[in-house]
Amino acid sequence: MLRTPGPGLGAPLLLAALGLGRAGWRGPAGRAASGGRGKAWLQPTGRDTGVQVYNSLTGRKEPLIVAHAEAASCSYVRFDIIRRILTKVFGCNIVMVMGITDVDDKIIKRANEMNISPASLASLYEEDFKQDMAALKVLPPTVYLRVTENIPQIVSFVEGIIAGGHAYSTAKGNVYFDLKSRGDKYGKLVSVAPGPVGEPADSDKRHPSDFALWKAAKPQEVFWSSPWGPGRPGWHIECSAIASMVFGSQLDIHSGGIDLAFPHHENEIAQCEVFHQCEQWGNYFLHSGHLHVKGKEEKMSKSLKNYITIKDFLKTFSPDIFRLFCLRSSYRSAINYSDSAMLQAQQLLLGLGSFLEDARAYMKGQLACGSVREVMLWERLSSTKRAVRAALADDFDTPRVVDAFLGLAHHGNGELRATKEPGGPRSPAVFGAIISYFEQFFETVGISLANQQCVSGDGSEATLRGVVDELVRFRQQVRQFALATPEATGEAQRQQHLERQPLLEACDTLRRGLTAHGINIKDRSRTTSTWELLDQRTKDQKSFRG
Repeated sequence: MLRTPGPGLGAPLLLAALGLGRAGWRGPAGRAASGGRGKAWLQPTGRDTGVQVYNSLTGRKEPLIVAHAEAASCSYVRFDIIRRILTKVFGCNIVMVMGITDVDDKIIKRANEMNISPASLASLYEEDFKQDMAALKVLPPTVYLRVTENIPQIVSFVEGIIAGGHAYSTAKGNVYFDLKSRGDKYGKLVSVAPGPVGEPADSDKRHPSDFALWKAAKPQEVFWSSPWGPGRPGWHIECSAIASMVFGSQLDIHSGGIDLAFPHHENEIAQCEVFHQCEQWGNYFLHSGHLHVKGKEEKMSKSLKNYITIKDFLKTFSPDIFRLFCLRSSYRSAINYSDSAMLQAQQLLLGLGSFLEDARAYMKGQLACGSVREVMLWERLSSTKRAVRAALADDFDTPRVVDAFLGLAHHGNGELRATKEPGGPRSPAVFGAIISYFEQFFETVGISLANQQCVSGDGSEATLRGVVDELVRFRQQVRQFALATPEATGEAQRQQHLERQPLLEACDTLRRGLTAHGINIKDRSRTTSTWELLDQRTKDQKSFRG
């Protein structure tokens, strides 16, 4: 379930890029297996994907078995990578549903402060979030489902839990889940459930650990009608109801940040299993680690004021760099953010791009080198493919994958050492196969290896403008030289013009070539030229005078 970002109108935090939506396939449960948390786990029946995943329900790796490989669901950068791998490497068609919490305490409070409706504020948050996810190259979900658009379904879900004897309403109009009715089935994700936080004196709960399914409306709050009076849904119930609307009584995979394991995911399990009257609602729970600030034992969060927004991040680094940064650690581990770590990822990406450029130059005959050990490279390519697939099947072990690609690039670079005395037969085919494999895999995980020599983020635009400035300035100097004949007259001047005509033709060729790339150069006189981006003519024009 996507929760809208904090109480301000700022962009979603970078940490949101490491979060995870919900993933799942519907299917029947199979034989019982011992659960690592002291609970019985039912191993599902269906198609074995060949992937081993760490299941938070059991505390160990389990074979990932799905009921239908052609229907599934997941989200943000770390798990967007997993979604892409499951789809393109292991042949699972992901159907992703993203639930959007567009009403909660923080939205209501902030909307009142800004004197706008909670719906308007939530819409702003949502659009900002979508823009940032697109900027990070996160694949969009199959469908968005907003809480406020599914209130009747949520109310029905609460009614079903009450009818089963697992929830109760109060005189104040609240509805709570009766945790004691769950017995020893509560706590599937944690060995010992933490005790409740102190309750206010006017609490109408039967037991301090009970949690809200429906909250009675307070003054100046948005509300909806219900059998228990005006109010709005609790956080946990909205996720369960929306997931059940799409996937029914069975999820293959449920995923999220480790901080959501308790109480959020635990409460979702409780709600869904009593509503659907099933022993096991979710077959696999995958949890990702926190994003930490390097040098501090604390996660990045808005409340600690130690965060960076996605928009600010992308001013310095590209989404490709961030994705490689994520690939270098297990999705389950905490990940330390720092500028130095991002620079290391940037250098790795530049190195991979440089290797591929050299390999292409060799294929074109533009890079001279000695005899290539072709058989060795074919063997390295084959062993790398086996190692990569094995690592991905082992709980998506992307650090091993990155190491395997770096090893292949190292051996490829070793064979491309430039020499003044090239000799022996050429072997372009093996380098073509290596280039193809690199591009195919990195495209799979959402990383483009093309043009990695460019500086990332907003800096790339500044770099481009600087390069164009220098290029136009140089062209103007060449053009001035070709047109200037201050000392010659008559036949001598005509001869100089003929000799310098190729320079003018070269200037025209350059101008036409840049036009194809959206850069328009206009020669205003013999001494002045201007350039502009064709799609931003009014604000990007620059001129150069001799």
